[in-house]
Amino acid sequence: MTEATDLQTLLADSRRPWWKRISTWVVVGLLLAAAAGAWWWQRQAASNAAPRYVTQPVVRGNLAVTITATGTLQPTRSVAVGSELSGTVIRVLVDVNDRVKKGQLLVELDRAKLGDAVAGARAELESARARRQLADVTLKEARASLARLEEVARLSGGKLPAATDLDKARATVDRAAADLAAAGANVAQATATLSTSETNLAKAAIRSPIDGVVLSRNVEPGNAVAASLQAVTLFTLAEDLASMKLSVNVDEADVAQVQAGQRVRFTVAAQPGRDYPATVARVAFGSTTTDNVVTYTTQLDVDNTDLSLRPGMTATATIATTERNGVLLVPNSALRFTPAGAAPAAAASSSGSLVSKLVPRPPAMGARRSGGGGGGARPDNGNGREATLWVLREGQPQALKVMRGLSDGRNTEVSGEGVGEGLAVIVDQAAAAR
Repeated sequence: MTEATDLQTLLADSRRPWWKRISTWVVVGLLLAAAAGAWWWQRQAASNAAPRYVTQPVVRGNLAVTITATGTLQPTRSVAVGSELSGTVIRVLVDVNDRVKKGQLLVELDRAKLGDAVAGARAELESARARRQLADVTLKEARASLARLEEVARLSGGKLPAATDLDKARATVDRAAADLAAAGANVAQATATLSTSETNLAKAAIRSPIDGVVLSRNVEPGNAVAASLQAVTLFTLAEDLASMKLSVNVDEADVAQVQAGQRVRFTVAAQPGRDYPATVARVAFGSTTTDNVVTYTTQLDVDNTDLSLRPGMTATATIATTERNGVLLVPNSALRFTPAGAAPAAAASSSGSLVSKLVPRPPAMGARRSGGGGGGARPDNGNGREATLWVLREGQPQALKVMRGLSDGRNTEVSGEGVGEGLAVIVDQAAAAR
């Protein structure tokens, strides 16, 4: 019974018009579903094939071109205290890190021989003075004798005494005068010898020439000091550690940008995470060559009021050679970026030859890759030149002409019509999803 009913239904359906048949609408529904699926698949494929861009906003900030150099901290003034005399050290009265005053006693040498030398010089001076006094008396006696003979000759009309006696008396006076002059020179020499001996005796007590701090000590009681060829350094003193100097070596390629008065920040290994301020004081004209590398010594003034820095520390300094405040900045990668296909399209539009249209071009991946690279260590020398930024508008990249300014190797100052803070610039192009 059921089979008969189904057969009758089919026969009845076959006698209806085609647009009233159920099978016709089932087929139409299946075709519409297939078309919708194909349309959706094509849209998804087109969406995945479209390029995706990485953007960053234009920001307003400060820019500084810097130079990095290393050097060593030193006291503003250091003095090597030595001994001009040879002898044995009797006492050492100061040690490392002690604060000393100008004239304070530091070291004493054995004074026995020096004291004897002073006593001998004084005795020699007294002897010289006695000989000078004797020569003075002798000269007076010779002059008196000559005067008497000359008076006799005057009274006798030249008959007495004999001419030889007068000549002998005059020669005696001259010899006495010469002896007195020699005795005076001996007194002066003995005085100088005594002064030298007293000076040497005073130098046996070595005193500080400045107010400062003892940085190093190279002597102990009982040491024999031999100063025959050069003065022996016993102590090194620093005048004032609250102010120090940092001597850094600036490369010859950067020295033209360094000038006195520029601001500097530097770090030392002993104080990680802390930046110290400094100021460029002097750039040397003379160069230093080490392993064929030419550098110029640059001195920086450092404030060390808290005494956290010590002489001899190695420092890494960053010198700000040029600064810009409150300017518009973009990453350097944005200035290097060009959308894939932009260059080939421009070339195709400018050349209508058949060969250029038929010869296949390689994919423009080089421009996309260059957009993701980092900036160099040296400042960009494109200051004042025109450049192109690519911005996203309605999902499509558009070129924007700008003037580029100062660059620190990572960011570049830009200006021009249409450039403003917050503008999204393209810095990279991601590959299309497959």
